[in-house]
Amino acid sequence: MLQSIHSTLAYVVLAALVIAIVNSFLGLSSKRNFEKKDRSFALIALIFSHIQLVVGLALWFTSPLGKAAMSNMSDAALRLTAMEHPLINIIALVLITMGWSKHKKEDSSNGKFKKIAYLYAIGLVLILSRIPWSLWFAK
Repeated sequence: MLQSIHSTLAYVVLAALVIAIVNSFLGLSSKRNFEKKDRSFALIALIFSHIQLVVGLALWFTSPLGKAAMSNMSDAALRLTAMEHPLINIIALVLITMGWSKHKKEDSSNGKFKKIAYLYAIGLVLILSRIPWSLWFAK
């Protein structure tokens, strides 16, 4: 059940991040004021990303596959799901959280959009780099 939730929620997280990033880059390029809706887009992406992390960690700690894979790091597919995917996604979440935290300290709308756009985008690229695509497309 956790695997199903984690896989389904991944689509929501990716969509929320893309929306927040595109919105921030559009706000940055149009030099408009940072408004409540801009904050909401970024906050929703942040919340869903953190929920995904919690579900993923619960899955990692409870899955017998996760524990078994830790003893076989020579297998690239097992290493991806057991080590690289969780580690890189935690780093991505740190960057996304930094984007959220740093945008709150900015006074200018331009600065707020920049912090969210760039840090969320780097986080998204990291997430996309470690998705086990072969498992996604096998479904």
